[in-house]
Amino acid sequence: MATESYAALLRGIFPSGRNMSNAHLRGVFESLGFEKVASILASGNIVFRAPATDVAELEASIEVALQGQLGIKGGTIVRTQAEVQGLLDRDPFAGYTHGPGTYLTATFLKTPLIEAPPEHPDPLTRVLGYDPDARAVLAVTDNTVPGTTGNWMAWLTATHGEGITTRTWLTVQKIVAKMR
Repeated sequence: MATESYAALLRGIFPSGRNMSNAHLRGVFESLGFEKVASILASGNIVFRAPATDVAELEASIEVALQGQLGIKGGTIVRTQAEVQGLLDRDPFAGYTHGPGTYLTATFLKTPLIEAPPEHPDPLTRVLGYDPDARAVLAVTDNTVPGTTGNWMAWLTATHGEGITTRTWLTVQKIVAKMR
């Protein structure tokens, strides 16, 4: 059976969580029989190889295993290598720079976009668009004022519930590099 490279973007993972270390997370993926399991940063990004299968089935099996083995109830969004590589290749942030005050973010949705995102959901966020192939909303956020992205994140949660997770563009680049 053919294998494929996948990225699992885990929601609600933080480095200080007792069962949320990269070693614990990798162990769950390895227990599912996945190969070439690797973690990126300490925020719930796992790449792995597995038999080509339905992504929704992968997401469900990972969520059950995380809950059963580590007590982690957060959501899981899985993308194929082709999906995240394609997003990177389309270069949606051309002309923008990620830095301490300006974050380039991709919010991955478990399901396709329900409604068009507002262009300016709050004064410090600019939505660049939606990438349907990666099922990701792309935004540039001014992070110089702490706690000012509440309207943007509130809109995302209101329209998509817990089936979302956001990564910086730098993290997406690191995920793709690790999948190669």
